[in-house]
Amino acid sequence: MLCAVYRSPNKDSTYLYVERRDDFSKVPATLLTTFGVPQLVTVLNLAAREQLALADIDKVRLLLQQQGYYLQLPPPPQDMLAQHKAQHQQ
Repeated sequence: MLCAVYRSPNKDSTYLYVERRDDFSKVPATLLTTFGVPQLVTVLNLAAREQLALADIDKVRLLLQQQGYYLQLPPPPQDMLAQHKAQHQQ
């Protein structure tokens, strides 16, 4: 299963996976508006991979088959103050 991965120029660390290069027909228009003009990062063969760096490969495959795209959002920011407080309470 091949897919194309695009990065968002508007949102840091946000990536859009689509089934075919430059085919955004299954991506909602509102998502594309927020995402910005997609910038191609790479084309991946998901069948030849066991994992991805920051996304669950099984979820990516499933959503590509079901809806034709997968949106990878950045992880939420860490609350360093809460971590510091938790460490000092122990």
